[in-house]
Amino acid sequence: MSSRGNRLPKPLHSLERRLLRTLGRRGKSSLEAAAAKAGITEDQARRTVEWLKSKGLAKVKVAERERISLMKDGLTAVKHGLPEKRLIKAFRGKKKASMQDLRKRFESQQEFNAALGQARTKEWIKIFSENGKPVVQIVKKGGATATEDLLKRLKKREMYYDELPISLKKAFNDLSRRGDYVTKKKVKIVTISITPAAKSALKSVEESKAIDNVTPEMLASGAWQGLRLRPIDVHAPAPPVYPGKKHPVKRFIDEVREIFVSLGFQEIEGPIVQPSFWNFDALFIPQDHSARDMQDTFYLSGLSLDKLEDEGAATAVAIAHEYGGSTGSKGWGYKWRLEEAKRLVLRTHTTAVTVKYLSDFKPSEAKIFSVGRVFRNEKVTFKNLVEFYQIEGIVVGKDVSLRDMMGLLSKFYQRLGIQKVKFWPTYFPYTEPSLQSVVYWEKLNRWVELCGMGIFRPEVTLPLGVANPVLAWGGGLERLIMLRYGIDDVRQLYENNLKWLRETPLCL
Repeated sequence: MSSRGNRLPKPLHSLERRLLRTLGRRGKSSLEAAAAKAGITEDQARRTVEWLKSKGLAKVKVAERERISLMKDGLTAVKHGLPEKRLIKAFRGKKKASMQDLRKRFESQQEFNAALGQARTKEWIKIFSENGKPVVQIVKKGGATATEDLLKRLKKREMYYDELPISLKKAFNDLSRRGDYVTKKKVKIVTISITPAAKSALKSVEESKAIDNVTPEMLASGAWQGLRLRPIDVHAPAPPVYPGKKHPVKRFIDEVREIFVSLGFQEIEGPIVQPSFWNFDALFIPQDHSARDMQDTFYLSGLSLDKLEDEGAATAVAIAHEYGGSTGSKGWGYKWRLEEAKRLVLRTHTTAVTVKYLSDFKPSEAKIFSVGRVFRNEKVTFKNLVEFYQIEGIVVGKDVSLRDMMGLLSKFYQRLGIQKVKFWPTYFPYTEPSLQSVVYWEKLNRWVELCGMGIFRPEVTLPLGVANPVLAWGGGLERLIMLRYGIDDVRQLYENNLKWLRETPLCL
């Protein structure tokens, strides 16, 4: 069978048929006129023309023209007359009048001056002095002018400058120098014409009695049996649809939660505002440590707790800070202050929630994680934010070790699609030993630092009543999201860029 025999006729939408009928009678037409004649909106006409073009049934020509229309003063002149004409009427049949009497007929001095100027330019009046006072005399009464003709035409409809006769072009140019009478604007004029193939296509569709849909009335009367449905062109272009969907950051958080839950972890949450005790002191961070400075931490001005909820934990932490107590440490060797511990801060890490959990439940075994917002008083750059998300987790057990944690984090990264992972020794203030996880990102062709990890020091766990080792890790979530979506500026995640939000795929 030949390719011609396999070719299906391209179906015509009802809008296409209506526009083709209109163009068939006119041969060609502007988009606005064709839409009005066909009884459809200009937006519908634009879409329909694109459909017809794709089927080879219409041609489009775009030209630029200058469209002129009335402005504020022009509308006033149409309603009340040009100022110079109103000046002549103000004489009320007399040949001359005082300047003072004529001025009373105008609302403003500016309008009166304009009337005098135009009347003198057209030699309708002359001004002289009589008994020491200015007098205006009519020389001739102006008849109908091209300017008035133009104003009347523009009141009925906007016009194109190139369609004006020479006299009206001169009138337009004169009015355009007088103020807010007329305006000229460049516009694109779309002219549509049909191709020879359009007539035969329309004829075949009309003869086939194709319909777009079956109505209840057709079903009830049985009229549908003598008709056929218009075929649907599955290759026709369609406008993009942007359904509602979760923000990429929220989708990634949900994915992280699902991974940890599948690995046997339980999620915990806690308040954003924390006392310094849980944010710093319980983690064995001394009260004069630089991390507590205003440059790094957001303190709530003038706000503190009346008292700490767990006084027993506060006493044990104070002892660990001052001389170590039963932790095997010498402590920091300073006088710990309760008032400093009661100061309220926006949490700088979700570890404040984790140590509070350890103090409350004192588990011998546990697998806990949290995902939440934290706050750092840092300069916003392409890689730093003041507010961001942190992933945090702990494992408590009698025989857990760094090897367990490295295996756990490796499995977590693999679930995110990251295969190459390695760890190297580092320092963190409340874990010992400590490691830094580093992953290889194929798209960047380099290694990238991610979560920090380690085993909580005895100075952290023993004052809280936890005897078994506690594996802990944490890191910023945004860096992982940047790797996932190929972003090199973290600010892009929160700029509400609709184009990026719409085009970001649900699955990568």
